[in-house]
Amino acid sequence: MDIDPQMFQTLYQENLGLMYRYAYSKVGNREEAEDLTSQIFIKAARSIDHERNPQTMRNWLFQVARTTIADYWRQRYRLVTTSLDTLLEEGWEGPEDDDEYEFNSHPAERVQHILQRLPERYREVLTCRFLLNLSIRETAVKLGLTEGNVKAIQFRAIKRAAELEPANSSSIAAATPCACSC
Repeated sequence: MDIDPQMFQTLYQENLGLMYRYAYSKVGNREEAEDLTSQIFIKAARSIDHERNPQTMRNWLFQVARTTIADYWRQRYRLVTTSLDTLLEEGWEGPEDDDEYEFNSHPAERVQHILQRLPERYREVLTCRFLLNLSIRETAVKLGLTEGNVKAIQFRAIKRAAELEPANSSSIAAATPCACSC
């Protein structure tokens, strides 16, 4: 479909700030928001419908923005998974025993030990989310962050916590709910 340059320029000028603020509210990072805003308008230019009125055009542009940002988060947090059968075929023999690690220690103590080794911001988010049982929104308000930042920090904190306990990282997930009920 041919693009009317004047119409697209008007659409761009009228909605640039709005789309940028929307993207920034979802990712909390200026550079990422700028990149996402440009992607939104590139996608819009590819499938613009000249028959829409300005209000439906803006609604459509927000839909383009929502899907672009969802794609961004999906791509950013896509995890590579490996099946147990594949690992066994490649020679993995299962978890190793670690004599130095105290497997019988109380889960709450292990969680506290891990939390103390994390950066302060990670510790705050994990404490709010899992020990105080706050929602993403409540954590964001309490810490003065956006919900997107809380989600990203939580993801990084859990990943870092798992790295701190390499011999028994699978027990971290099991220990966390136990610590919440203590």
